[in-house]
Amino acid sequence: MGDNHKKAADNHEPSAENPYKLLNLKLTPVEKWAAGIPAVKAAFSDLLKEEIPVRGMKALFRMNQFGGFDCPSCAWPDPDDDRSPLGDYCENGAKALAEEATAKKITAEFFKKNSVYDLAKLTDYEIGGMGRLTEPMYIPKGGTHYQPIPWDDAFKKIAEHLNALATPDEAAFYTSGRTSNEASFVYQLFAKEYGTNNMPDCSNMCHETSGTALLPTIGIGKGTVTLKDFYDTDVIVIIGHNPGTNAPRMMSALEKGKKNGAKIIAINPLPEAGLMGFHNPQQVNGILGNGVKLADLYMPVKINGDMALLKAIELVLLDLEKKSPGEVFDQKFITEKTVGYNDFIKQFDGYKLEDLAAASGVTQSAIYEAAKMLAYKKRIIFCWGMGLTQQPNGVDMIKEIVNLLLLKGSIGKPGAGVCPVRGHSNVQGNRSMLINEKPTEEQLDRVQKVFGFNPPRKHGYDVVRAIKAMQDGKLKVLFCMGGNFLSATPDTTYTARAVRKLNLSVCVSTKLNRGHLVHGQEALILPTFSRSDIDIVNGEHQFVSTENSMGVVQSSKGILKPVSDNLVNETQIVCRMAMATLGNKSIINWQRYANSYDAVRDDIEKTIPGFENYNVRVRNKEGFYLPNAAREGQFITKKYGDRAPFTLTSIPNNALADDEYMMATTRTHDQFNTTIYGLDDRYRGIRNERRVVFMNPKDIERGGFIAGEKVDLFNYDDGIERIAPLFIIVSYAIPERNTVTYFPETNVLVSVNNVVKESNMPAAKYVRIKIRKHDPKIYERIDQL
Repeated sequence: MGDNHKKAADNHEPSAENPYKLLNLKLTPVEKWAAGIPAVKAAFSDLLKEEIPVRGMKALFRMNQFGGFDCPSCAWPDPDDDRSPLGDYCENGAKALAEEATAKKITAEFFKKNSVYDLAKLTDYEIGGMGRLTEPMYIPKGGTHYQPIPWDDAFKKIAEHLNALATPDEAAFYTSGRTSNEASFVYQLFAKEYGTNNMPDCSNMCHETSGTALLPTIGIGKGTVTLKDFYDTDVIVIIGHNPGTNAPRMMSALEKGKKNGAKIIAINPLPEAGLMGFHNPQQVNGILGNGVKLADLYMPVKINGDMALLKAIELVLLDLEKKSPGEVFDQKFITEKTVGYNDFIKQFDGYKLEDLAAASGVTQSAIYEAAKMLAYKKRIIFCWGMGLTQQPNGVDMIKEIVNLLLLKGSIGKPGAGVCPVRGHSNVQGNRSMLINEKPTEEQLDRVQKVFGFNPPRKHGYDVVRAIKAMQDGKLKVLFCMGGNFLSATPDTTYTARAVRKLNLSVCVSTKLNRGHLVHGQEALILPTFSRSDIDIVNGEHQFVSTENSMGVVQSSKGILKPVSDNLVNETQIVCRMAMATLGNKSIINWQRYANSYDAVRDDIEKTIPGFENYNVRVRNKEGFYLPNAAREGQFITKKYGDRAPFTLTSIPNNALADDEYMMATTRTHDQFNTTIYGLDDRYRGIRNERRVVFMNPKDIERGGFIAGEKVDLFNYDDGIERIAPLFIIVSYAIPERNTVTYFPETNVLVSVNNVVKESNMPAAKYVRIKIRKHDPKIYERIDQL
């Protein structure tokens, strides 16, 4: 390992869960549009960096194509029919492929040379760049280095720990969004037969809020639109989401909508390049011309000012409806399809537009403009991301979006509806496969009918509750099917302490990450296939299936030779764990599943409605859509039958102390979730640095700071001091008293108790912080913490 990996900021040894070091920040002009030739160059440069120009190009032209493999990055859907022969991928998808198709390998010799302590000093970017894992590894209690372990011994070790627990509820089984439908199904089935519903998953940190809001209001916890709706609609509202970085292929759909006359309203604290313009690298105009302007109206809302803004728009729409009854609100739809309209309307007697505008941070003139864009249109799509779902009142804000669409009758018809833009590529499929710590009685009854055992009925732990249970000694084994648990979760120091209390932590992974380095008393790393890898079982080339964010289930078949002959696919890992743990006590034929994904799909079909004729339909070129009654205008809600309820919500008090700022965490353009591809954030003008804090110029001056100054960040929720040291101030166009930083570097500031009401997700977009000039002695205080 090179000397540059040994250096730490101010000659201080960083903690294993929070390494900190500054590089050489360079600022470039903020971009006003996304993609184009720079994106193409960036994509191919990653293939070169990973030393796979030929292997990588071969895979790129099969990614998201019929008969190819599903992108391991975001969950944005592929076109049902018209897919470009030049490739249907984006810059970030190419980076994700380069990461997993890399020629770099991590062998047992690597772990022999590098202790966990030394590896933990590296940044997440450095750790992720080491290469693909190639064989199962184990670290014993008190050990300093991972060492190789045969697969059978690894499963025996897991079985010993699971069977030694006082109750199955002392174990938890975490799931990442990359896990296929087949692996997810057998995984949850094993957990249930073992005896627990402790199944925290990445939904608990990204879109649990969306499902919690949508299920009781429209009858389904998913979006209602398809790609074709984007192509032929009147207005698209993008709120709390940055398509240029989080779902770049979405911009192609927005481009088609714009060409067909759609208007776009963008609501976000930062004026992101991907909201403003798009240069399609597969179009002449995107290469040589000016591309396409996206946002017709940009509304720079304050952090958590969205609720006030939504109500302000509704208030203006109500005034317009009073002046022209029946022309603005769809009164027929309201009468036939909804309940609670009169009580909903009555609340606006207590609101004033000037107060709502001030709370939102958006001018009254912009609010009027947005309302007029919506007033006489019925085909309206609302899209959102974690800018809403990770707010403490995120559930209510999404319900308010539903309120607005119900007023307009803009849901359950072509070109209209809700679109939660999911993050990981099969996170929605995981939930469809019953990866859920709160399965319904109906779901459990079907499991019992099909498999003949009575699954546990008690609700299990979600992510936040699992962390607290680890800390309290109630969880002793954590099995992670993919993901980077430590870097994805809140309150990093607290979570790291909790993880270290575990008797055993197990990670099924393709690459090294921080979750392997902050581990239980014993730990296992189990290497598995990536999406692009060829998966041969009993001489047959297997395919898996995934569900995208619009409810399409499709096949995914890897095409690349795996980096090692000692990898095991996720489905077989679960089956072998089940056979080792349950033995003759199991009534399920796990070997049947291990031998064939078709067998798994046969039993998914028997257990989960909507998957009828699964093995036939998934082999169709375009896959198949799952049932979605709300898409057809049927709102089957548990409380109101066939009607969608209006919901009464409140406006939060976001008052800050004089020395406080509101912080939201976000990702860079060189990042997908916790995977760090590089150190640049090209669109925001950041090069070669991640430890930055974006601030309004007036706040910088008012606080006695200067742009480029080093500062430390503090949070004091729960009466506990949390510290993120050594950040650089960057002056940026952001609402006053608001700041933005990158995760996972500032996850340490997000209290485990700072959660979204109802969904219990970490509220990482709503963190009260204090900013002070950097103190070189700050590390002593961190050590004390």
